[in-house]
Amino acid sequence: MARPIAFEFAMTPPTFDDVRRARERIATWTHHTPVLTSATFDAMSGARLFFKCENLQKAGAFKSRGAVNAVFGLSDAEAAHGVATHSSGNHGMALARAAACRGIEATVVMPDTAPRAKIEAVRGYGGHIVFCEPRNAARQDTLDAVVADSGANVVPPYDDARVIAGQGSCAAELLEDVADLDIVIAPIGGGGLISGTVLSCRALSPATRVIAAEPANADDARRSLDAGRRLIEDAPDTIADGLKASLGELTWQFVSREVDDILLAEEDEIVAAMRLIWQRMKLVVEPSCAVPLATILRHAEVFAGRRVGVILTGGNVDLDRLPW
Repeated sequence: MARPIAFEFAMTPPTFDDVRRARERIATWTHHTPVLTSATFDAMSGARLFFKCENLQKAGAFKSRGAVNAVFGLSDAEAAHGVATHSSGNHGMALARAAACRGIEATVVMPDTAPRAKIEAVRGYGGHIVFCEPRNAARQDTLDAVVADSGANVVPPYDDARVIAGQGSCAAELLEDVADLDIVIAPIGGGGLISGTVLSCRALSPATRVIAAEPANADDARRSLDAGRRLIEDAPDTIADGLKASLGELTWQFVSREVDDILLAEEDEIVAAMRLIWQRMKLVVEPSCAVPLATILRHAEVFAGRRVGVILTGGNVDLDRLPW
């Protein structure tokens, strides 16, 4: 049976104090990732770009931050029941690893279309996988059945205060490492990373604008902002598989009130940006990770002359299925 106290905490909007506590909790189990620059991309964009390399994070993505914060925030009694989630890959991998670090079980509901590399990684960290149809509703229904049977603690991939606070540690590090950023840009899917980014930027650098980058083929966040209400898209078709989720109730609060803008990139632009990062920066990144650079290059007038922090979110790509 789920523990209601933990659930109530998870659905209470986090504050920057929660980000501070998360940084302390996750320090042993995550990397303080480096910030890299590229003269090529500066010239192409007309901006000064600072890339926060979460593709070099534990489990290959920023998701480790939120997962570790949630898992190590459980009481011993709660942890004994294990953890469960739904994920197309990176959050599932991160949760499986975090659970392994604490010595508890993790079950991950994954769409049967998930990249093979991410499926193998979840299993490699000791996670148990339950497959479902590639629809958001199917993910949730399958997870509900898993939890009803096992009593595992649900650690959602984004719509959770513990996860958002953990993700906020990424921008907090970036702002400490690079002074006077005019803009921080990060991808948006379910909204956990951008919500944590807002928390850290508003606390540490209030003048810094927060911009979300979204695939045009999965633009429910942009359309939600335009409509003034949260819109749900069940199965968008985009190469950026990590950004297919729609905003949650909690993350919508941050996006609707605090995100300065949401800009879009087309599929071919995302693939081109991904390839450029591989070629010019010698970094392995996945399509979702390339969306911010694709957005910057498409909307260069927004970023020209600015100091821009760019969160490179992950590098878990299937090397047998590269988009080029």
